[in-house]
Amino acid sequence: MAKVSTEGKTTEEKMAMAEEISKGYFKQGLNCAECVFRTFADMHDINLPDEVITLATGFGGGMGHTKNTCGAITGAVMALGTVKGRRNPFEHEEMKDRIAQLQKEIYPVFGEMVNEIKDEYGTLICSELSDPFGDFAGKARKKNCMEMIAHCSAVATKYADK
Repeated sequence: MAKVSTEGKTTEEKMAMAEEISKGYFKQGLNCAECVFRTFADMHDINLPDEVITLATGFGGGMGHTKNTCGAITGAVMALGTVKGRRNPFEHEEMKDRIAQLQKEIYPVFGEMVNEIKDEYGTLICSELSDPFGDFAGKARKKNCMEMIAHCSAVATKYADK
């Protein structure tokens, strides 16, 4: 991954950087989930090998191009997981404590991010986001997706800073 220094930058500056980096990846042929995840990895010390990008590949086009949940959103969730996810799910001895940790500490952060994106676009479904722009291979749809990818990259960056 091409590491980018964000040291000394405000959250807003980091969000703008994320938007530009992810647009660049889209223009190079990465899919929506790969763009968001790769951008996040470039900007954060996720301490994972470069090959981790393979985890994002299948989420492109709304999960294997089925146009279900938008890949930019799933990419943002995966990306945020690298800094806000549990490093050790077995940290708590009791199952009830593991579940409580998820419900009280982890899910609220991810849910807030996803809901912010949904509030901006009105849906999380790839087909609903892309169909109004006509042919999936057309310029209008690609431009819309690029803007959404940029937005999801910026929002994931914002939540990483929280």
